[in-house]
Amino acid sequence: MSSEKESPGAAHEPEQLALIRETVRTAKVPRAKPRTWRGAALAKELPVARVVVNKGSLHLDQFFDYAVPEELDEAAQPGVRVRVRFGAGAHQVKNGRREGGRLIDGFLVERRATSDYSGPLAALADVVSPEPVLGPEQLGLARAVADRYAGSLADVLQLAVPPRSARAEGRPSPEPLPPPAAPEPASWTRYERGPAFLDSLARGGTPRAVWNALPGPHWAEEIARAVGATLASGRGALVVVPDGRAADRVDAALTAVLGEGRHALLTADAGPEKRYAQWLAVRRGAVRAVVGTRAAMFAPVRDLGLVALWDDGDGSHSEPHAPQPHAREVLLLRAAHDRCAFLLGSTACTVEAAQLVESGWAKGLFAGRDQVRRAAPLIRTVGDGELARDEAARAARLPSLAWQTVREGLRTGPVLVQVPRRGYVPRLACERCRTPARCRHCAGPLEAPEQQELHCGWCGRGAGDWHCVECGSTRLRAQIVGARRTAEELGRAFPAVPVRTSGRDHVLDTVPGRPALVVSTPGAEPVAEGGYAAALLLDGWAMLGRPDLRAGEEALRRWIDAASLVRGQPEGGTVVVVAEPTLRPVQALVRWDPVGHAQRELAERAELGFPPVSRMAAVTGPPEAVEGLLAAAGLPSDAEILGPVPLPVVRPGGPRRPGDPPPGEQWERALVRVPPGSGAALAAALKQARAARLTRGGGDPVRIRVDPPDIG
Repeated sequence: MSSEKESPGAAHEPEQLALIRETVRTAKVPRAKPRTWRGAALAKELPVARVVVNKGSLHLDQFFDYAVPEELDEAAQPGVRVRVRFGAGAHQVKNGRREGGRLIDGFLVERRATSDYSGPLAALADVVSPEPVLGPEQLGLARAVADRYAGSLADVLQLAVPPRSARAEGRPSPEPLPPPAAPEPASWTRYERGPAFLDSLARGGTPRAVWNALPGPHWAEEIARAVGATLASGRGALVVVPDGRAADRVDAALTAVLGEGRHALLTADAGPEKRYAQWLAVRRGAVRAVVGTRAAMFAPVRDLGLVALWDDGDGSHSEPHAPQPHAREVLLLRAAHDRCAFLLGSTACTVEAAQLVESGWAKGLFAGRDQVRRAAPLIRTVGDGELARDEAARAARLPSLAWQTVREGLRTGPVLVQVPRRGYVPRLACERCRTPARCRHCAGPLEAPEQQELHCGWCGRGAGDWHCVECGSTRLRAQIVGARRTAEELGRAFPAVPVRTSGRDHVLDTVPGRPALVVSTPGAEPVAEGGYAAALLLDGWAMLGRPDLRAGEEALRRWIDAASLVRGQPEGGTVVVVAEPTLRPVQALVRWDPVGHAQRELAERAELGFPPVSRMAAVTGPPEAVEGLLAAAGLPSDAEILGPVPLPVVRPGGPRRPGDPPPGEQWERALVRVPPGSGAALAAALKQARAARLTRGGGDPVRIRVDPPDIG
């Protein structure tokens, strides 16, 4: 074709073609699917890889063997993340190699010379990263947690190993620092065995202690000094706290005591990449100390010498995802498996902590009564009798003593007002003496929803002839819920004083030491600079009246946590609690004796067969599914089934909590109780029964929770 007949733009075609070629060359090339390695040579040594696949179903809770291609031999080391094909049928075999199935993630846990499986093996599809992230200690811990909670290993590993970040893996971790010098005991001298505990840690010992911390701001520094003593012995330490606010306090204390670069902070607030980089630094041994929230309980600390848990009664320590382990039990397993020291600390004391001391597994780490009197504020109570005679309480729902305490406290600093959360369901109690109404058969809580017949919330038996075991009365009462209006009255009564709120939607970390009213829900109380001058603990019945076995223990814990933020009695600190002064939790608060309260609760639960003296599992689901699983499960001979009882129907569009049934469906819950020593057999039986149901095909709506935190 001659040049005269070319179109006007023809001269630009070579340039356009070059531009197109460059665009295609620089375009993002789609990732090729991992190969099946058909016909590829296998590794000459240890050609079999044992893999745990990322499938949390109970009937798949086992290891699977895969062939290792020669090309992946060097990268396919124990502990690395891999990709495998899963679900190929036995008929999908070509050239002696199983093919097909879909790609899923997993962890390589072992290289072997031979396989226990006699058929053809599929090949590893790929090694995601050569970074080993799962060691044998972590694998053993995950297996123990899965067995204890009737769950799968894959589900536990999802909690234990954070998601991968390639950029974080590509960066080197810092060089480890030499062990620091052992810190001075400082405020640990206030406890009778405090200095000896730190000295044992510094010498490489493995003491186990339940620590009842004195009120005040020193607990974070005391944890930091225990960590420093452990690091001085050349070992690592792990601290688990309930929330980010507590983690920040321990983080600051560790930096102050040990300096920069000796510990890692593992919380969700850091973001996935930074958190994974911190986790890798721990895994690689660059950092020997860790502080974090619930997920940090699996942190792979090298040469673990101490595991510490702060405030084990906080519900945040209970993992909501399957198999729903509790941080306290995981750290107890770690202390046993790694043979390391154990520290369980709180300003309050749970029944589980008291049991550890009573059994002799741990020693009590307590302060003398003179130290308690110096550190604790003055506790004053207002009961029903005073409220009935108090004109101010009838007019404004606030007793005169509370008004006076607020006025005096505002002269020198902020005043804390604790208001119970909304949504507490009232528990039935004797109208005369307030003893909780319980079933004569199983000691479960009695209920009468929507004015129906009185029955047990655990075993479902009727209790129409109930009478109080303490005073013989046959009249019951339900407690009033909520105190928002009382907080509003405080704001109107002191118009010149700023009012700050802290709750679920907006939680304050700290407040200045200037006069102010700080209204907070339990657990969201901010720390005041220099401590609060006073505190009001309002509507105690709203917490004591919950239909829960732990209602008294939880109310006391919430009260003590709030009162611990108040200045000591020598500095004028005063706390007013609006609750009947004759009740056991209120008396324990007045005496500041949470340990004695926990010991009495433990003795009572032992008599009635309650956890933690017994072990329990909750089986929840549609009625026919619950009945079928319990009938098929080979439960221990000493197991006792309580119920089933119907659960409240969740209305469509209404609020839902983790574990609630689907909206509009009627589900039931049965409790299975066994004595001490049969907990492992109970978990194994329930796990096997549910796995058998899953093997038969179809979805299984039944949910199993071992050691449920709330049983009514």
